[in-house]
Amino acid sequence: MNLLSIGGSDPSSGAGIQSDIKTFSTLDVHGLTVITAITSQNTSSFGSVEPVSQKILKNQIESIMSDFKIDGIKIGMVYNSQIIEILSNQLQKLKIPIVVDPVIKSTTGGALIEKSAMIDFQKYIIPLATVITPNRFEAEILSKIKINSKKSLRLAAKKIQKMGAKNVVITGIEIGSKGISDFIFEKNKECFISGDKINLPNHGSGCNYSAAVIFALAKNKTIKESLRFAQQFTQNSIKNARKIGKGIAVTDVQDYISKDLSDAIEKFVHIKNIYKNIPECQINFVYSKQKPKSPKDVLGISGRIVKSGKEAVVAGELTYGGSKHVATALLIMNKKYPKIHSAINLKYQDKTILKIKKSKLFVSSYDRTEEPKNVKNRGSTIEWGIKKAVKDSTKMPDVIYHKGDFGKEPMIIVFGETPENVLKKILKII
Repeated sequence: MNLLSIGGSDPSSGAGIQSDIKTFSTLDVHGLTVITAITSQNTSSFGSVEPVSQKILKNQIESIMSDFKIDGIKIGMVYNSQIIEILSNQLQKLKIPIVVDPVIKSTTGGALIEKSAMIDFQKYIIPLATVITPNRFEAEILSKIKINSKKSLRLAAKKIQKMGAKNVVITGIEIGSKGISDFIFEKNKECFISGDKINLPNHGSGCNYSAAVIFALAKNKTIKESLRFAQQFTQNSIKNARKIGKGIAVTDVQDYISKDLSDAIEKFVHIKNIYKNIPECQINFVYSKQKPKSPKDVLGISGRIVKSGKEAVVAGELTYGGSKHVATALLIMNKKYPKIHSAINLKYQDKTILKIKKSKLFVSSYDRTEEPKNVKNRGSTIEWGIKKAVKDSTKMPDVIYHKGDFGKEPMIIVFGETPENVLKKILKII
């Protein structure tokens, strides 16, 4: 997949095309760039802007378009009317998803578009947008509506959509002291996607978000799926932000957890006849951060891996806290064996247990019929069972299983240091 970033150059690599390239690389796609302007900025201050000439801008676009199949485009900083005119002429006939990130002002205070170009931006760039991603401040500037209620939020989104954008998402709408939401305004529906508020001033989160949106759209995700993915991706980048300069922290998109788990899931669902190993409660595949403390530190599928005919299908998105039972099993294992960070549950079958034992993987088990009544009443069966299996084992188990109980499905859980490690164990036994 090839994704094109059109925008300004940030020498600090906190935002702009440098940030987009980092995001595309993390998501394992090839990133292409067209530079609209050179900026001088760092994590503390913004210096100056010099737009590229119309000739070199046009030549950049033509050289990229003539050589590559472009699957999606993100437009960031455009700066002046001359740049806007060329982009409009070159891109308006394309039939691929385009995300417009209406950057007006940098985090460190610099103006990223001339005031005289705002009308042309609204007239020629916004209509290119499959999705436009203003934050609250940018939405107020574009719509000239003060956003201080759900009604004014809806009016602002509607006004921006009337400028030509197919879909509008206004990001960073604060809810109380802890929550934050993105407001999605599609053609015939609207909704909020909520997340945790992270009180960390940062450089780059807006670019991370819009770059993640175009990635998901180019992967044929729905608008809502794409924006949910982008929100989670961006929150992770803020959580991982590092203060590498003298000013504010720079977001870090190197989320190896998401990438490694996603890659392993893709391989897992394509294992021949894997559908035969999907239990009635379906499958979750999880991967935790270092030193996980709760299911919120464990990445899993918000839905499950389900059986569809003779295929395994992923129903849901990767999200922290997306798993309860498999995540709990992993957390218990990790407490005793800190190297264990990944796990998956499989359908219990006697023949699978035999293969596990023949494969030289170490296996442990527990008997759910021995579960104390007070544990059943608290609903903490997994915690009790894994603790018992680990306590009775002589070394770190690769696999833990139980044969069920009245009304309770038997289950196998495979553990490993990484999703790839778990996958290798599965391939030994399936």
